[in-house]
Amino acid sequence: MAQTSPASLRPWRALACLLAAVALAGCVRVAIHGNPDHMTNAARPPLRVATYNTSLYDEAAGGLVERLRAGDADARKIAAVLQRVRPDIVLLNEFDHDAGGVAADLFQRDYLDVAQPGGGDPLHYPYRYLAPVNTGVPSGLDLDGDGNVGGEHRARGNDAWGYGLHPGQYGMLVLSRHPIDATQVRTFQHFRWSALPDARQPRDPATGDTWYPPSVWAQLRLSSKSHWDVPVRTPAGVIHLLAAHPTPPVFDGPENRNGLRNHDEIRLWAEYITPRPAPWLCDDQGRCGGLPGDARFVIAGDYNADPFDGDGVPGAIAQLLHHPRVDAAFVPRSQGAVERAAQRGFDRRGDVAAHTGDFGPRSGTLRLDYVLPSDNLKVVDGGVFWPAGDTPGATIIDASDHHLVWLDLQP
Repeated sequence: MAQTSPASLRPWRALACLLAAVALAGCVRVAIHGNPDHMTNAARPPLRVATYNTSLYDEAAGGLVERLRAGDADARKIAAVLQRVRPDIVLLNEFDHDAGGVAADLFQRDYLDVAQPGGGDPLHYPYRYLAPVNTGVPSGLDLDGDGNVGGEHRARGNDAWGYGLHPGQYGMLVLSRHPIDATQVRTFQHFRWSALPDARQPRDPATGDTWYPPSVWAQLRLSSKSHWDVPVRTPAGVIHLLAAHPTPPVFDGPENRNGLRNHDEIRLWAEYITPRPAPWLCDDQGRCGGLPGDARFVIAGDYNADPFDGDGVPGAIAQLLHHPRVDAAFVPRSQGAVERAAQRGFDRRGDVAAHTGDFGPRSGTLRLDYVLPSDNLKVVDGGVFWPAGDTPGATIIDASDHHLVWLDLQP
């Protein structure tokens, strides 16, 4: 039983408490058990936001679930990278989607919640967002112009709304330590390419005619996967994670349909963050218009567009890098990218230290993955998790041809 103080000592204890409170009045307010919303920006730890193309996909429907149940070695390395970097919010690209979220459950329980070789302590994300994507979903249309609808293997993938061999292949997954406001999420999976003002409609360079027949163009979806606005309630306030994974600007013909689609998928976010009326910009729930001008956001994902090199339409990613509401001044870099670029030997116009992936001896290294904050957020630090070959962490980075990109942010 706790002892009570004699009544004669209580006034002196009260006076001591009062004097202590006065002495502390000018100190920085860091409340260990207090409300983090009341902390000053200097006292609040930065918010770490990341994007990572994990290459956790399978050509068979349900294949990723089977691999994760069996103890997939690549998934262990992906989890190890996440455990080392420990982002508060992360977008995973190329993580196969299944309607029940089974793959996401398994990845959290059997991989992130377990300390991995080369990684760090277990890493738990209590919040997640996943939703259907266009990849592998049959369109019922001849989208590749071969005269057939569907077909086998690659032909079947080409006639899906976004290239894929089964619905959900190359999907997306958002993991967060902070609550996601699911009621306010906006998705643009079904947004039509032709609804974008001044869309870059592919044309036959020999004739100048439109490459897609009018009946097909009127139905074609812009997003090859989906575009998501995911509001996350962080200690620094609501941050809108703008997640996407535009199509690679290759695997097409002289009409450059994939390159033009990549450009306009990127442009969709540029239009979304521009503070002006956009009644044409309607999401899958029928809500129209872009993001409010005072909103805080982070654009994240594998955008398949390098600022200086590669096969993309010139200026595609510049639509975001040079947007007045985006602060792209801080460029994440790594020593591993410098090392690999030297090994590949490509003549690059851009800064190879900023490259985020190695795409083999025919394509080399490029900067394709981005974490781009709004100009009302402050960048404290950042990087690309791509350690040089003789440094710690180098043994866990070969599960994907991309590397995790992260920024530390404060309001």
